[in-house]
Amino acid sequence: MASLGIDGLVSGLDTTTLINTLMASEAVPQTILKNKATVGQTLVTALQGLNTKVADLATLAKKASAVDSLAVSTATSSSTSVTAATTAGAIPGQLDFTVRSTAQAKSGVTAAMTAWPDSPATLTFVGAGGKTTEVTAASSSLDDVVKAVNASADAGVRATKVASGKDASGATLYRLQLTSATSGAEGGFEVHRGTAAAVADGSAVNLLTQPGAAVVKEARDASVTLWAGTAAEQVVTSASNTFSDLLPGVSVTLAATAKADEAVTVTVARDTAAASKVASDLVTGLNGVLTLIAQRSASTTSTSATGTTSVTGGAFTGNSTTREVSQRLSSAMSAPIGGTSPSSIGISITKTGTFEFDDAKFQTALAADPAKVQSMLTELAGRVSTAASSASDKFDGTLTKVITGQQSLVKDLNDQVSVWDDRLSSRRAQLQKTYSALETALSSLQSQQSWLTSQLSSLSTSS
Repeated sequence: MASLGIDGLVSGLDTTTLINTLMASEAVPQTILKNKATVGQTLVTALQGLNTKVADLATLAKKASAVDSLAVSTATSSSTSVTAATTAGAIPGQLDFTVRSTAQAKSGVTAAMTAWPDSPATLTFVGAGGKTTEVTAASSSLDDVVKAVNASADAGVRATKVASGKDASGATLYRLQLTSATSGAEGGFEVHRGTAAAVADGSAVNLLTQPGAAVVKEARDASVTLWAGTAAEQVVTSASNTFSDLLPGVSVTLAATAKADEAVTVTVARDTAAASKVASDLVTGLNGVLTLIAQRSASTTSTSATGTTSVTGGAFTGNSTTREVSQRLSSAMSAPIGGTSPSSIGISITKTGTFEFDDAKFQTALAADPAKVQSMLTELAGRVSTAASSASDKFDGTLTKVITGQQSLVKDLNDQVSVWDDRLSSRRAQLQKTYSALETALSSLQSQQSWLTSQLSSLSTSS
């Protein structure tokens, strides 16, 4: 509350400073509450940051615990116009094939015209499988025809109006370019001028066979030949330029520029660097959590200008929950598996409590016995995932519960601070009223003194 400006009216007292001093003394309990709320909120923020890191570790560890997490392969192609990529389940090996054709969509153009011959325009599309779709435009305008065709999902065709010179009278001519929405033989279509009934009875005109019209590209599947020239020769087709079933877990894609009869070799090999990264990332993720806990548990020492030394604890200093999380995660990563130490595959604990990853040792173990290394990593990552999930679960994780409890405590402290705001405001108003009344009383007494002094002076003069 602002000062009423009553300083020194009669008494000469600095009542504002006096009231502020009294209020500072009375506000000590509120200050203590504010400090507790600040410390509590700092802890909440720190715990939330830790919880996010632990949750990320749980996700990472779960992926690493998959029984095929180290079955990472890479695919290469002998041709620059053919690319290969691996997915889960790819097995090292090699495949030779010959490119026959690339996939393409059907495309055709109508004869040139200024407007559609009929009003409203009606077209009927017949798909490669015999499906019939009738499309009717709002008018004979070519723009309306294009709009109607493109609005029909069932037709499976995209239309474009293309300028095609002028007629004898100088009017601009246009063609409709019609292209199937998907590539491959299944994207083939016929387009007729007229209704579906007219198509059925044979009276509808095929727009792409009229004079001046043309089929620019025929619908075509991509195809490759396996084991060409042998008794086992086999042709494999795809509606797109991507083949996903030539090899397990391998996707082969032909570029539009791929040449027919080109011989291609696709080689799939184990990607040891990627496999190593799975284990390395797990160690890095765990170290991130352990380091954060250690940093926020450390105390700092400072010296004041007067030479006084003070020690301040970190946000996690003395916190049993964070200490337990650290211990459980460390134990999950370092405990032996079937009597074998994780250090046998390059994962070991250091004297500082963090972990280190020896890539060379891991690669050696992987080359010697891939199945054993996979089994050990699956067990390790599974244990870490369980410990991390137990701490960070959004419903009943140990960290989650502590955060919720601390948030409730901070809210209660802030509510108490608000109550003290009202109490202190009322107290300040009371003090200001008291000192204002004092000044008024002193002023009245001073007036009486002046009157009495004048009366006594008058009596003395009269005598």
